[in-house]
Amino acid sequence: MAEYTQILLDVADGVATLTLNRPHKMNAFTRTMMDEMVAAFDETDADDSVKAVIVTGAGEKAFCAGADLTPDNGARPFSDPTEVTDLSDTRVRDSGGMLTLRMFNSQKPVIGAINGAAVGIGATMQLPMDIRLASTSARFGFVFARRGIVPEAASSWFLPRLVGMSTALEWCMTGRVFGAEEAHAAGLVRSLHAPDELLSAAHALAREIADNTSAVSVAMTRAMLWRNSATPHPMHAHRVDSRAIYQLSRGADAREGVASFLEKRAPAYPGRVSSDMPGFYPWWEEPVWE
Repeated sequence: MAEYTQILLDVADGVATLTLNRPHKMNAFTRTMMDEMVAAFDETDADDSVKAVIVTGAGEKAFCAGADLTPDNGARPFSDPTEVTDLSDTRVRDSGGMLTLRMFNSQKPVIGAINGAAVGIGATMQLPMDIRLASTSARFGFVFARRGIVPEAASSWFLPRLVGMSTALEWCMTGRVFGAEEAHAAGLVRSLHAPDELLSAAHALAREIADNTSAVSVAMTRAMLWRNSATPHPMHAHRVDSRAIYQLSRGADAREGVASFLEKRAPAYPGRVSSDMPGFYPWWEEPVWE
């Protein structure tokens, strides 16, 4: 594993736990943290032993309290300090968006264990996670309008899909901080847990995936649901579904899925995401920055 300074990455029994690790600053987000999180997702994708990734924060107060407004290197907190005239310059790119786009492309399911304050990028980085669990003490805030900026991290694409347009507009236009109960009621988080039970609940969910499912099936399913749900007609999904069923049904994981069911035993899927994805994967053309 790579050496990290602002995150921790632990892999055990098929589950990776990525911990934002700046508790002295409430895990405030920096460019270094972004680079390290992207590298960590590169690691988990490349490691066939990893079946699920949990993301949480160090300490008891915060998941991530937003961008570091007083970075140690004196840099500007929200964007590159370089003045450019061409807005297609890569230095214009939002670091939060670079992170969420990497998470969006993860081949492993991502589970958020939101253990405390989650505002700004601490809220928006959660949105491409597949399932979010929260502590009853967690607080959320899309506070950008109260800082004179706008929602970032591609959250204008993710947030309305998760909670609906009206709720997304209210949360972003008011910039108010709200509690875990409201986040749960709106569907931002799947369930609430006592602080000392949150990680155990996240690990139980990760184990449900790791112990019972084909990693290749899960990687395909994740990509299909995130991408096909945004296409303009169900025919686009039908094309992908049909090709995936046709190819995967002829594979070793499908044989094992049927055999383990009929023999009433736990499955042992041989398929690897690194080598056994369907031949037409990926079926999309990845957009580029411009």
